[in-house]
Amino acid sequence: MGADRVFAYGAAAGLLGDLLLGDPRRGHPVAAFGRAAGAVERVLWRDHRGWGALHTAVCAGGAAALGVVAARAVRTSPTASAALTGIATWSVVGGTSLAREARAIGRALESGDVEAARARLPHLCGRDPQALDADGIARAVVESVAENTSDAVVGALVWGAVAGVPGLLGFRAVNTLDAMVGHKSPRHRRYGWASARLDDVAGWPGARLTAVLATVAGGDPRGALRAWREDADRHPSPNAGPVEASFAGALGVRLGGTLSYGGRVEHRPVLNGDGRAVQVGDIDRAVRLSRRVSWLALGVCAGARLLGGRLLTSLKNGRGLATPPDSPRPARTRRKDSRLPAVPSNGSPLPAAASNGGRLPAAPPNGSRPAAAAPNGGRLPRTPATKGRTS
Repeated sequence: MGADRVFAYGAAAGLLGDLLLGDPRRGHPVAAFGRAAGAVERVLWRDHRGWGALHTAVCAGGAAALGVVAARAVRTSPTASAALTGIATWSVVGGTSLAREARAIGRALESGDVEAARARLPHLCGRDPQALDADGIARAVVESVAENTSDAVVGALVWGAVAGVPGLLGFRAVNTLDAMVGHKSPRHRRYGWASARLDDVAGWPGARLTAVLATVAGGDPRGALRAWREDADRHPSPNAGPVEASFAGALGVRLGGTLSYGGRVEHRPVLNGDGRAVQVGDIDRAVRLSRRVSWLALGVCAGARLLGGRLLTSLKNGRGLATPPDSPRPARTRRKDSRLPAVPSNGSPLPAAASNGGRLPAAPPNGSRPAAAAPNGGRLPRTPATKGRTS
């Protein structure tokens, strides 16, 4: 089983494990990474971009290196490699927790308990819940579901398809660092610059794939494509813009506008201005769309990895794509020995091939014609050393 199938089987098992089990209440690997990254920050923090870049390199590089070591330790066993990929995928994706928190807030809003919804909102995003009414909370939840579909599921699958277990762990580390230090607070404006820029680069392919799949899987493909094309570039985030715009168009709602982060008020452009205001029922619709996008992303990433592995194998062996990579190579025809036997010194014609595998008998030293092949396996009798003496 090649590396392409290892990823396909492992990623499918990991995403299924997240669907069935969700995240553990205690001892989550991402939480452990967050604690380690916080400890590194306490040691390295300076109000300087260079020290922040070092923090990013140590934490993200360490996570990717751990993936390299683990992958090499099991590389001789396809089963163990697939299991490791499944565990890593389950550890880094968070689709089930995302859906669980979003629906919990939706239920609180449906029952009219706005205070309970405000209390749960920080579990999902970093906005100031006290500045939001019920409609504002619902809009914040839909936007967070859209953005985290890319960050917590699709982006991880993309980098897993590219780089295996190191890609899965490395992407999740970069995304976590961005959430921890990659914002514009006074403490992290310069220190978190490297983490934020690296997250923009790492999240770029996953965000575009998420936008494409939301357009395809949503209820209004034309509206999603129009909102993406017209409004995505107006968003301050290069990755959240396409994702939120495509979700807004697919759901037929307006996203964006005024919001508050840690006491800072931001006036963001409206996405899909022709849509209606977000309602509480749109939270569940957004969650269902997120689920469809996640499973479609698994199919796209696994299929791309399988096709890429087949292409590389074909190029390596000098064959076209029509030849399956696992088909046996044609056996080589054994070439017969084309060397001619030496001509006897007496000029006599070459003797016929004996029955001993086609080998020709050696010419006798006395210049006489060679004797006919004896019945003893085609071997010739020894030439007498003295005339008149029989052997």
